[in-house]
Amino acid sequence: MPDEVHYSDYLQLDKILHAQFPESEKLNQPAHDEMLFIIIHQTYELWFKQLLFEVDSVTAIMQLPSLNDNSPELQTVVHRLSRCTTIIKVLVHQIDIMETMTPMDFLDFRDMLRPASGFQSWQFKTLEAKLGLKYEHRFGQQYYTSQLKREQIGIIKKAEHEKSLLQSVNTWLERMPFFYEEANWRNFSSVNDDNSLHPFWSEYRKRYHESLANAEKINEGLFDEVFIKNNINDENSKMNERSLSIEACRAAMFIMLYRGYPILQLPFQLLNQLLEIDEQLSTWRYRHMSMVHRVIGTRIGTGGSTGKDYLKAALDKHYIFKDLAQLTSFLIERKKLPQLSNEMEKRLGFAG
Repeated sequence: MPDEVHYSDYLQLDKILHAQFPESEKLNQPAHDEMLFIIIHQTYELWFKQLLFEVDSVTAIMQLPSLNDNSPELQTVVHRLSRCTTIIKVLVHQIDIMETMTPMDFLDFRDMLRPASGFQSWQFKTLEAKLGLKYEHRFGQQYYTSQLKREQIGIIKKAEHEKSLLQSVNTWLERMPFFYEEANWRNFSSVNDDNSLHPFWSEYRKRYHESLANAEKINEGLFDEVFIKNNINDENSKMNERSLSIEACRAAMFIMLYRGYPILQLPFQLLNQLLEIDEQLSTWRYRHMSMVHRVIGTRIGTGGSTGKDYLKAALDKHYIFKDLAQLTSFLIERKKLPQLSNEMEKRLGFAG
């Protein structure tokens, strides 16, 4: 018989509850709020560990050679991404607790922490990389690992060279078969005569252009860059930094437009969860930036960063699923959507 499991042993509470060593107590200058500061940041790191665990599992599923769009595996992906979103919401709400500490409370022990800083959270940087933040898209590339230990830098660099969740989603979207199955489009009604395009995109492009106000006409060119052509030789093209291919953008757009069909409901939930993760991470960065500004103003961080200015720059630049988010610029009203053929409706789960 195995030994009985005890609550405190199972949770390793002796280690966890005796892992708080305030610097202010070591220096015999007790600062009451330092205990809160330690526990909140330890909790952050535990949640980062769970997020890494969930993202690794989701990425492994997304990299399966075959993934049915109405399968238990895809349901698992959506469920775990939803859990990630909920966890990040908890990270945001933890700032409410942190903000019970006043600027003067923080000054009681702040200088004792140097050069320790949240900037040294290797787990969070690894999480960003695993989600899909590329090195070349990071703010402060030259020093974002400068204060980390060698083994921590190795973990981040390894994550940057592995296939990220975003890249796995791109591959999954590219496999969507609907545009390659000619039988789905034989009876598709299109009044547009551009034979160089797939009949759906030829028709949709026409309807999208007709939906634009005069002030939005610039979107006509952007539409072509996103869905029609890749201006890789145009130095001014916004698509040079794209994370999703044209084929993936087409599939994602089709999912968003026709998400009411049974077979597209789970894929739509997956894409929506990715956007929610980005939004919640952005909210967390904004709340963190605002809190730092309230507590230390324009002073530098304990790790030597520019404090609020660094956090603002990261907030502005570190959008991971921005290619998905921009697709909403190309939506049109439901009543103006092209009518799919009976063959396609059957393919998507309706009898037609």
